Amino acid sequence: MEKLKVKDTCIGCGLCVAQFDKYFEFNDEGFSQVKQEVIDENDKNELLGLVESCPGEAIVIEEEKEA
Repeated sequence: MEKLKVKDTCIGCGLCVAQFDKYFEFNDEGFSQVKQEVIDENDKNELLGLVESCPGEAIVIEEEKEA
């Protein structure tokens, strides 16, 4: 299962929140945080594009290892 993460390199530009408010929201400091970690398969290609366009290189998609 793949999950979204936002790293500390977020600059708060709002690109991810504007494009995918299903997955991202702003925290109290004005930086992005993940609202929904688990990626719907239908959204994966668009989210990969967002990962590439994030100016802070803060969005990552990680494979969650099953126990």
